[in-house]
Amino acid sequence: MANQVFNIALGRVAELYNRVDLNDPTNAALIIVVLATTGVETDAVLKDKDTLADVVSGTTNEVTNSGYARKVLSDADIVAFAPDDTNDRVDLVIPDQTWTAVVAGDGWNDLLVCYDSDTTGGTDANIVPLTMHDFVVTPDGSDITADVGVAGFYRAA
Repeated sequence: MANQVFNIALGRVAELYNRVDLNDPTNAALIIVVLATTGVETDAVLKDKDTLADVVSGTTNEVTNSGYARKVLSDADIVAFAPDDTNDRVDLVIPDQTWTAVVAGDGWNDLLVCYDSDTTGGTDANIVPLTMHDFVVTPDGSDITADVGVAGFYRAA
């Protein structure tokens, strides 16, 4: 599913995922964010952004549809970190994500998987964008599901 890894996360995605899995620090989580189609900057521009606040500081915006909310995935929500020694890789897996009855409004363009080291006190300036995935959807009041796939959202090999 991975389309792009943010420069700030190159070489770090698996380790930050593992930190969430280990619950270290205690309130660490993966944050799932969807970007709106209107005004979205190019992948090349977005790739250079170092925080979620940076991602939405230009013309790029998070969607605001009724029925949408960021997803917060703690250690209990993700598949345990486990290297695949047979295939010499690590696949990072999260469950499919569903938003219920998403009302028309913003078109959806990209899905971000981000890392937040402290969900109780942080801001978007503390959230590190890890990966960005094409996720083009036109909400119409029905449920929207991001099918992550069995290989996960990221593979380190």
